[in-house]
Amino acid sequence: MNGFLNDLATKVLLFDGAMGTEIQKYEPRENDYLNNKEGFNDSLNFTHPDWVKTIHKNYIKAGSDCIETNTFGSNKLKLDEYGQGDKTIDFNVQAVKLVTESATEIGREVYVIGSMGPSGYLPSSNDSDLGNISLGEIEEAFFVQAQGLIIGGCDALLIETGQDVLEMKIAVESCYRAMTKLEQSLPLITNITLDQYGKMLLGTNVQSAYTTLSNLDIDVFGLNCSTGPMEMTSSVQWLCEQNELPILVMPNAGMPVNENGLAKYLMTPQEITLKLSEFVNKYERLKVIGGCCGTSADHIKHLRSMLNSRNIDTVDVSVENGNAV
Repeated sequence: MNGFLNDLATKVLLFDGAMGTEIQKYEPRENDYLNNKEGFNDSLNFTHPDWVKTIHKNYIKAGSDCIETNTFGSNKLKLDEYGQGDKTIDFNVQAVKLVTESATEIGREVYVIGSMGPSGYLPSSNDSDLGNISLGEIEEAFFVQAQGLIIGGCDALLIETGQDVLEMKIAVESCYRAMTKLEQSLPLITNITLDQYGKMLLGTNVQSAYTTLSNLDIDVFGLNCSTGPMEMTSSVQWLCEQNELPILVMPNAGMPVNENGLAKYLMTPQEITLKLSEFVNKYERLKVIGGCCGTSADHIKHLRSMLNSRNIDTVDVSVENGNAV
C-alpha cells in the first residue's frame, strides 16, 4: 500500500499551513516576481526559491507530516494569464523539487502533496466570462499540471479550494488520465471550500459535493479555506457520519477581517488547536488536519503538540486495557 494511505489508516496526519499569507510577510515587490507580474506567487519558485523553501522548512520544523507544493495557480489556464502556460510541466516539477530539498536539508521525511487550485473559471456558471470555456480546455489544463507534479515525484495529488463541483469532477478525471499516461498511481484528495452557510460558491451543499466526488474513487475528501473551524462544524459532523472516506479539515485562522483594505486572520494557534482537537477526538473519520489562510508555523506547531499528546494518551489507554504489544 502507498505509504501515505498506510499512515492515513493508522493515525491523524498533519498538513502544513498557509503559503500565500506567509509569502506576504516578505513584502514582495513587483520586481520580485517573474517578468514583474505582481501577485504571481508560483513564479517565486524560480525567482525566490529561498523564500519558498524557508516557508516549507518552517512547517517541517513545526511538525507537518505533509507539505503542499507552491502550485496553487500552476494549472495551464492560470499560467497562461502570465504568459507561462507552455512551461506548466516545469513550474510543477520545480515546486516538487523545492519541497523535497527542504525536507532533505532539515533531515525529516515528509509527504509531498501536489497542490492544484481552481482554473479561474466556473464551468457550471452561466456567467459570460467565467463560464465561457469548454470542458476540454479545463481538463487539459489540469491534465498537464498533474503530469508535472507526478513527474516531479509528489506523493499525492490535492485538488483544493474547489468552488465548482463540475470543475472538480473534471480535475479528478484529469488526474487519473495523467496517472494512466505516466503509469503511476497516487492517492487523490479533493478539498471543497464552503461559505459560512455550508455552500460552495455556486450554491452546491456539502452533501451534494461529497456524493459526486466520493463516487469517483478519490482517497480523501476535505474542507479547506473560506472560513474558520467554527463555521465548518456542521459540515464536518455530517461528513464524518458517512463513515466512508477519510476526512480532511484545513480551516483559515478564523473568518477574514478587513483592516485597512487587507484581509486579516485573527484566530490564535491556541484557539484553532482547541477546535480541531474537539473534531479529532470526536470523529474517527477525521484523518487529516492542517491550516489554510492566516495560519503560520506557530499554528502548526500547536497542532503538532496536540496530536502528540493525543497519541500518548491513546497509548496509555491501550496499556491500561492490557492491549500493549
